[in-house]
Amino acid sequence: MFIVNRYTVTPVRKEPSEGSEQLTQLLFGEVCELLDRLPRWTKIRSIVDGQEGWVDFKMLSPAYDLSPVIYNLPTTVVAVPMAVATAMETGEELMLTLGTRLPNYVHGTFEVLGKQYLIDPVCVNNATQLLNSDLSRAELLNNVSAIAQTLLNTPYLWGGKNAMGMDCSGFTQVVYSVFGINLLRNAREQISQGIAVASLVEAQPGDLAFFDHADRDPEATNISHVGLLLDNKTIIHCSGCVHVDDIDAMGIHLSNGELTHHLVQIKRYLQ
Repeated sequence: MFIVNRYTVTPVRKEPSEGSEQLTQLLFGEVCELLDRLPRWTKIRSIVDGQEGWVDFKMLSPAYDLSPVIYNLPTTVVAVPMAVATAMETGEELMLTLGTRLPNYVHGTFEVLGKQYLIDPVCVNNATQLLNSDLSRAELLNNVSAIAQTLLNTPYLWGGKNAMGMDCSGFTQVVYSVFGINLLRNAREQISQGIAVASLVEAQPGDLAFFDHADRDPEATNISHVGLLLDNKTIIHCSGCVHVDDIDAMGIHLSNGELTHHLVQIKRYLQ
């Protein structure tokens, strides 16, 4: 059975409790597979990235006739930090955050769970059209960087992936979703995708850089952070908030030169 998130943003928790750790979030219309059910809570698996966790069942609606294959295809998404969709039948307004998918989108309208909505076409991006357009690679990469920079100053939130709060991998995931590329949810998973780039010298805008904390703990080997390169000297990432820092072959540096994240690998997702 498949279920759909009915709200702008819904937390997914580690355990079936309001006090449990937030693992990630579901955006409006996001589709999940139902794995288990308690009186109030349901365990889900996201169709987009495979993340599992517990969600308050009242936030979800069944979708018996949904094809998850269709949902996984590149589609139209919200391409600005926040947009307003209006229900055509009731006039009810709904805030949507960057990366929200808009199924069955046609000329400013889309449909979720049998309801039709209006949205300003300026706020959306058709990933299929963009990736198949006549844009040069440089222009496409500049678009990736531009989308990332619309999220500047978004505060850090563990498990967040919306324009009011996000973590490092939530940031990279929603930016790439605008371009029809489904990244996995966590930095340690995202590093398994894409094509390796040999060195920072060869990096291009839009490449992702992955880090551990070996600068603080020589025994640290876990990937603990990810950011998006604006060029081979600067990186935009969510640490405290979404901001830009300097980067070199060692890693990310503060303005005073302090090394904060140790560079492990660079990966490319747009070929």
